[in-house]
Amino acid sequence: MSVPLYQAKAEMFRTLGHPVRIRVLELLQDGPKPVRSLLAEIDVEASNLSQQLAVLRRAGIVLTYRDGPLVMYALSTPDVADLLAAGRRILRAVLADRDGLLVELGSAGTEA
Repeated sequence: MSVPLYQAKAEMFRTLGHPVRIRVLELLQDGPKPVRSLLAEIDVEASNLSQQLAVLRRAGIVLTYRDGPLVMYALSTPDVADLLAAGRRILRAVLADRDGLLVELGSAGTEA
């Protein structure tokens, strides 16, 4: 029995719902990187990074390949970078709306 599309999407967003995983994806936007480079950029224990990379790999969001002795990680599709960019745009719009509301609340407080 197949999973409904909305359920598959929800699972994908749950997979993305961890700060370390998001940071890994941000770093991989610039191209494939070995684990040691990711570890140098992310302030987590190696075992934690390994767990988060495994989650992303099982979900098919990243892929791995060997480059000599190095295990390289890469985005599985450029669409992942597009999704991250869309997330930034949405967050920027939401925060801009909040800033506007805060300004309105501040000026309303002086009138009341």
